[in-house]
Amino acid sequence: MVADALRHFDGRRYQLIGFVVMDDHVHVVVVPRAGERLERLLHSWKSFTSHRFCRHGERRPPMWQDEYFDRLLRTDGELDEKLEYITGNPWKRWSNLKAYRWVWPPAVAR
Repeated sequence: MVADALRHFDGRRYQLIGFVVMDDHVHVVVVPRAGERLERLLHSWKSFTSHRFCRHGERRPPMWQDEYFDRLLRTDGELDEKLEYITGNPWKRWSNLKAYRWVWPPAVAR
């Protein structure tokens, strides 16, 4: 559900570069379109997913932390480094994984 929410407005409100949805956190690399604010995008993702999870009884509020941590990526090297970090995150936690469904761009065991 979280991955679907992240993909939903890709190409319209933002350009989605990469993400990973873990069991206790999410990393997203995104470029907001002109006129869009990162805070508004985050609120939209958090609000939509919280309501859906709570409505289906899968979670209880609060589901998300109020704060978030953002980083400005200034060079292609920084972008590559962050994408490698986030797409490798599942294998850092669960080293025996062969594949992980909630990572984009898709990654395989490292």
